[in-house]
Order: sequence, then structure tokens, then C-alpha cells
Amino acid sequence: MQFTRYALVALALSLVALTSSAHACDTPVAPCERGASSSLQIVGGGEVVVVVDPSEAAPVRRAAEALVADIERIGGSARLATSISAAENQPTIWIGEAGTAGALNDALRARGHGDADFAGRWEAYRQIMLPSQRAEAPPVLAISGSDPRGVIYGVYDLSERMGVSPWHWWADVPTELRQELWLTAGERHDAPQVRYRGFFINDEEPAFGNWAREQFGGINAAAYERVFDLLLRLKGNYIWPAMWGKSLAEDDPASLALAADMGVVLGTSHHEPLTRAHVEWERAKHAGTASGAWNYGENGEVLRQFWGEGMERFNASGADGVVTIGMRGDGDEAMSEDTAIPLLEQVVADQRAIIAETTGAPAAETPQVWALYKEVQDYYDQGMQVPEDVTLLFADDNWGQIRRLPDPEAAPRKGGYGVYYHFDYVGVPRSYKWIDTIQNGKTWQQMDLAWQRGARDLWIVNVGDIKPTEAPLD
Repeated sequence: MQFTRYALVALALSLVALTSSAHACDTPVAPCERGASSSLQIVGGGEVVVVVDPSEAAPVRRAAEALVADIERIGGSARLATSISAAENQPTIWIGEAGTAGALNDALRARGHGDADFAGRWEAYRQIMLPSQRAEAPPVLAISGSDPRGVIYGVYDLSERMGVSPWHWWADVPTELRQELWLTAGERHDAPQVRYRGFFINDEEPAFGNWAREQFGGINAAAYERVFDLLLRLKGNYIWPAMWGKSLAEDDPASLALAADMGVVLGTSHHEPLTRAHVEWERAKHAGTASGAWNYGENGEVLRQFWGEGMERFNASGADGVVTIGMRGDGDEAMSEDTAIPLLEQVVADQRAIIAETTGAPAAETPQVWALYKEVQDYYDQGMQVPEDVTLLFADDNWGQIRRLPDPEAAPRKGGYGVYYHFDYVGVPRSYKWIDTIQNGKTWQQMDLAWQRGARDLWIVNVGDIKPTEAPLD
């Protein structure tokens, strides 16, 4: 019976693949097993040249390198070049950020493809097949984005449609080798509908932690390079790093630089304010650089210095970030038995002063999030307010039901709203780790409800072990 069920699933997937293949050649910039004069041959037609100007941002250059590797995974041959003149009538893919002074944008404008499509857009991408201007030369595929991450998503969208799964490394998803492959003519474009999208590596011991130590010597920059690659291939952009006794910044400072280099937006969890990992407080006390209790009423001066040092470190890294504000008690607990609204309002005001001081700009110019998790929602329900540029992050009940969503009658907030959701949970009355317990249909229904109610600025999901959470993460 089990074999029959698997066989039926395999047959259904095969039929879907055949149907998709049959229709692929009729859609723009689509992988196709047959060619036309307007098509670009990616496999079987010689070496593909991936052109990226050296002036492009580091994440764009990394995406170009990844595209070369992905073309080779499907059976092609590819190399990097820094100028279109280096292509010499070879199949060429030209990538770059829109709105720059580069040759790619000059070529697009000359063919009537300006930057208007990208005006004010976030992480949007466009793939355009440019007809050859010489009879003997093939067309050129141009992938451009409204910003560096837009370019990345344009590249990884193409990779996935050519057959390289986002999970090719994490879940060993095989890549089908092609004897011949073309890309059709036309234009495609897309952009995300949620501003920040990502996952939180939490409850990661022992499975993910032990595995990372065996593979990489720890949850370090080498491990995060794989994590960040998966995040971007899934078209996510935002991460809360592993935090059970870990600090992304302190355990391997190269991880901060890596995030900037790859274009990943960093944050910290709901109880780790101003970019400081929870474990850093105990480490600072042990080192003698901090003292006293994690109690703002009793120890505010020391905590302000601790948070300020974290913000200075983060600003120096050059990484993008969304700064968590507010405060919970030490060890992911309530800060006090009472709903101490005046105290938490003072915490937020002082934290925003630190943000302004360390960045040299008004606090409103730094993306911030206030996570209304567990007892913190009581503060909000009883009337506590934060500045309207701060994203309000609603949470589920740890079992897949979102506890609260924006009031449809409320005035729009500049910072908007988001959702913190669990695929993994450790706590009372029962923990669930390493296995999918929330049905995908349930997640879809809850997040669709969140979308309809306007919670569209930040979606983050709690996962403990990435490999067995492939289906819901995808």
C-alpha cells in the first residue's frame, strides 16, 4: 500500500513535469528543450558568458558566480566576464542593478527598457531577452533588479526554473543534466509581496548544532554561507541567527561581513534587543565588561552601554538589519509579573535614542521591530504604543494559530505589521522539534488571513533544524 501511494505521487509529479515542459516554450524567458532564432542556448551551444561589471555590489557579483556554477550543474559550460565585449558572439547573460551608470543599463535604455518599471520598488527583478544587433550573434539575456537583492532573485529564479532546486545542497535534490537547453524570447518580472521574509534558527540543539559542528566546526561563517544561500534561493532576505548559547557576531565575526557580502538582512529574536545575542550578556558579565541584573529598572545604565556597543558593532559591519526593540526578562521569560507599561515605554525611548546616537541619523531611518510575543502582547492590548515607524510583529500561539492581527479600521502605520510563526517550539506544555506538526494548509490559511488583514511587512518563522523542515520552509 505504501509503495502504491508513493508510485501514484511519483506518477502525478511526472505528469506535472511533462505538462510544464510542454507549455514552457510558450512562455517568456522559459527553459525549453528546443530552440528558435530568438532563443538563447544555455546548454549544448558552447560556453555561456555571464557578464557582471566589477562596479556592481558584492551581492550581485556573488550571484553571477552562483549562476556560473548553476549552469554547470545542469550540464552546461560557463565563465564570468566583466565586459560584454568579452563574450565574442557567445551565449551571454548580462546581470546588474538598475539605475546605475553601467553599460547594461545603457544597453537597456537604448532598446527602450528604462528604469521606470523599478521606480520605488523593493527587490524587484526583470529578465529580458535582447535581440542581437548582429546577424551572427545570439540574443543576450539581461537580468536586472531594482536593488542588489532584486538581481539575486532574478538570477535564482532562472536557476530554479532551469532545474537547480534551492535545496540542491541542503536536501540533496538532484539536478537533471541537460543535453540541450534554450531560453525563450520575451520578458519576465516579479517582486516580493512581503518586505522582510525569513526564518529563525531556534531550539537548534542537539540536531542542527551537532551537525554543524561535525560539518563546519561550529555554526560559523562557513555554515552561515550555506544557510544564507538557501535563504536567498527561497527568495527570503531576513534571518534571526541561532541563539542557544550562540552569537553570530562573537562566535565568528566573519559571519557579519558575510551577511553584508551576500545581501542578507540580519535581525535578532524577540528577546534580544539592539542586535545583541542573549548569550552575550552572560559573556560580558563573565568578562567583567558588564555587571548586575538584566533588569532595566535597577540596571539601566549598564544595559544602555551594552546595547550601544552592540549597535556600534553592527553599524560597522555594513550589513542590512532590522533592529529588535523592547525587552523581555532574562532567559526568554516575562520581564515582570505585572504589565509594566511605563517601564517598557522608557526602555523603547532609550533604545531609540541609542539607535539615533550610534547611527548618526534619526531613529526612524533604521528599520525596527517590536515583537508582540507571549506576554508582550498584553502590553499592546492594554494600550502601550511605540512610534509608528516601528513594525508591530504579531505572533501565533506556538501551535499555528495567530493570536491577533491588525485592526482593519486602524490608521496605516509607516512600519506596518508582521507575523512571527512557529514550525518548531520548545516549551510548556509540550515541545515539538525536527518534525512538521503544523499542516501546510493550516499555515497557508493563517498567513493568507494575515495578508488580507494587512500584515505584510515582516514574516518570520521559527525552525530548529533546517533539513527536516524543507516542505514548510519552501
